[in-house]
Amino acid sequence: MKGVKFVTNEGGKQTAVVISLKHNAALWEDFYDRALAESRAHEPRETLMSVKERLRNGRQRRRG
Repeated sequence: MKGVKFVTNEGGKQTAVVISLKHNAALWEDFYDRALAESRAHEPRETLMSVKERLRNGRQRRRG
């Protein structure tokens, strides 16, 4: 794949990847979105009904 290079250790095992953002911006965005979603997987959820109610009332959610 153009713009993707693998970094290997002394044993030839792939340990990292370098992605050219010039050639693969969309690939990086997909990877980043997935990683971000994974990192937030255990955060508390808010129901759709509570979001709609908050938006109707003009309130913002407090973080923390």
